[in-house]
Amino acid sequence: MKISALASASSGNCFYVESEKKGEAILIDCGISCKQVEERLASIKKSPKKIKAIFVTHEHSDHIRGIDVFARKFNVPIFIPKNIVGNKFICSNEELINEIKNDEMNRIIGLDVSAFPKSHKSFDPVSYSLLDKNHRKLSIITDAGYACKNVTENVADSSFLCIESNYDDKMLEEGRYPWPVKQWIKSDIGHLSNTQSASCVLEHGGKKLKTIMLCHLSQNNNTPEKALGTYSYFMKQRLDIKPKINISTRHFATPLSKV
Repeated sequence: MKISALASASSGNCFYVESEKKGEAILIDCGISCKQVEERLASIKKSPKKIKAIFVTHEHSDHIRGIDVFARKFNVPIFIPKNIVGNKFICSNEELINEIKNDEMNRIIGLDVSAFPKSHKSFDPVSYSLLDKNHRKLSIITDAGYACKNVTENVADSSFLCIESNYDDKMLEEGRYPWPVKQWIKSDIGHLSNTQSASCVLEHGGKKLKTIMLCHLSQNNNTPEKALGTYSYFMKQRLDIKPKINISTRHFATPLSKV
């Protein structure tokens, strides 16, 4: 299994996951335009024709913006939490839409893709874990208000972890956002801060964990340096694991990494 964050930030999120099965792949979310998805796939030398499914975490625009055009152009089925269907426009070709349930596992392109619920201001938010035939596990966890049991359990047995590190506490507190927005971001239905995210991995990360990718950084309330600095500080306290820590961006796809 291989992964690239085609984009992950407050402005748009899209993860490419490839299996060993004929180089077939899926997308987790499609929150950038179809054109951007194609360009970023080309930058890692991958074809959109190999995409066999799109799995949706929730209905916010930075996670679904490009789905309608991309799914129709390449005839890609969409898998989306049941309670979102009917509450939000997803795709004008309804035949491509497939409802999934919380804690449901789907086997596709040789991977077991499992949806698990989390806390976020959304109709039916989920994150995903993916397991390959060699029992290597990839978890993609963004847009979580706090590290609930479902989050910590998936952090605990992941080999490769993509996890939200959305904001720096001081930058958010001193920033220009209105007070109600700041309160929502910090709430249990908002986002994980650098400190919350790093604390979660410090406490629950397992010995299989080899790589951490920090995702969904706020453009206004965080910097890559602050996110990486916080993680480096916290992970120094774990002497039993030494995961590689890298970071996604809003501007280009990350290099393809093996899980």
